[in-house]
Amino acid sequence: MLLYRFLEHAGFRPLARFLYGVRLEGCEHIPPTGGVILVANHESLFDPWLLALATPRTVRYMAKSELWNHRVVGAAVEAFGAFPVERGSGDSAAMSHAAQLLRDGNVLGLFPQGTSKQLPSRPFHRGAARLALATGAPLIPVVLTGTRGVPRPWRRRRTVVEVGEPIPVEPARPTVAAAKALTAELERRILRAT
Repeated sequence: MLLYRFLEHAGFRPLARFLYGVRLEGCEHIPPTGGVILVANHESLFDPWLLALATPRTVRYMAKSELWNHRVVGAAVEAFGAFPVERGSGDSAAMSHAAQLLRDGNVLGLFPQGTSKQLPSRPFHRGAARLALATGAPLIPVVLTGTRGVPRPWRRRRTVVEVGEPIPVEPARPTVAAAKALTAELERRILRAT
């Protein structure tokens, strides 16, 4: 996470907001301390960087394990605090690591659609809900608009990062029914504005 900290101290956050014309809304909903899960729609490979603009706290991400097949790419995403997940396999090691990060008071950023590819159907996966139930970390829905494509400095698209009100979650056994209900609520809050 050395690179992440370096960019933070170098003032990258306000510079990026200015260069790319990003409007932030509702950032006060992200608590200054404690484990929390930011859950956003996924439209672009740049979404993690844009989501991170919403809070001065370091955001940790699960990233597809294939990125670690390329040494340089794997090292770069790891420098930003990402860790690998085997998508579609219910990767228990990645889920355990994510749960520990939340218990340690970290911010976890998740994209439950699993991909930014514009497929006909991109249903929300239940991982964020399962982690919230297992740890009691609140879920914070985030709507990203205008992020599709390659962002270019000073080309003013209407890029908005809108942070919604937290969904408090009581720790409980992450049953399929409970995770489905929470996921449906997240999907309703996030996709209403996309």
